[in-house]
Amino acid sequence: MTNAIATTALLSTAYLPPVQYFTKFLCCENILIEQCENYCKQSYRNRCMIYSCNGQLSLSIPVERTEHPKRPVRDIKIAYHSGWQKIHLRAIISAYNNSPFFKYCMDDFFPYYEKKFKFLFDYNMELLNILLRHLKIPQKIRFTEQFEANPGDTIFDFRNTIHPKIDYLSHDPFFNPQKYYQVFDTKFGFIPNLSIIDLFFNTGPDAKKILEASIIKV
Repeated sequence: MTNAIATTALLSTAYLPPVQYFTKFLCCENILIEQCENYCKQSYRNRCMIYSCNGQLSLSIPVERTEHPKRPVRDIKIAYHSGWQKIHLRAIISAYNNSPFFKYCMDDFFPYYEKKFKFLFDYNMELLNILLRHLKIPQKIRFTEQFEANPGDTIFDFRNTIHPKIDYLSHDPFFNPQKYYQVFDTKFGFIPNLSIIDLFFNTGPDAKKILEASIIKV
């Protein structure tokens, strides 16, 4: 592949991941998703960022607490006591109902805000597969079989660098987000690297081209 930066990109699981996350599917030959690491709080593993009428908005999926703080991410269970599905769905509809391509694909997402999944990892993967299909990105995903802190020179490790609290400009030399139309950009300006749904609902079939343009060849 012309734009390939490494044989494999190692990614964490993520809820409606940011644009940066999806560029790795286009610039790496293979994708390896971590399922054996200990769960990491306040990361994209259970949250996404969207563009609301009040600016950037974080949506988080609550998870069940246990007596064992160190748990493999594949074993993390979703908590449903807060009614988060209705909250997230209302927020997404409010944010993107007037976006150009919302009505063409949102029906595929509605069931995932009604059906209750037991595990966060499974829920994230179901949504990821829908997004890859809409973006027309071939699926080439494998999963880790054990945790490795240092996965090797042929693997680019993005598990903790694609993170809401980490500056991608300083930690990811392969990513430079390109501007595109956003519903509220006249109010707050362009906000980069939001959830992939922001890019897709606003640009539709051009989303993949924008992802490709956001890849820096090194």
